[in-house]
Amino acid sequence: MKAKTFDKQFDEGVDITAALELSKAKRVLQEQKRVNVDFPTWMIESLDREAGKLGITRQSIIKVWLAERLEESASNTTFQRTRRDAALR
Repeated sequence: MKAKTFDKQFDEGVDITAALELSKAKRVLQEQKRVNVDFPTWMIESLDREAGKLGITRQSIIKVWLAERLEESASNTTFQRTRRDAALR
């Protein structure tokens, strides 16, 4: 299938998954890298309680909370740059 046809079908909402070779697909910036982090016992117990309330694993809650914090930090940085740039105008 030519790219133009592919794009047109995609834009029209046609299911184009049959035209994709999903076995070679990769998620951008999603490569996993293992790290070891030492936490105090009280923190592990708190993480386990919160994860249990949500029905997820300790690892999942750590990933979600870190991602939320990093996104918040990035948003604040962008907001601060925008305000600074506006003030300089």
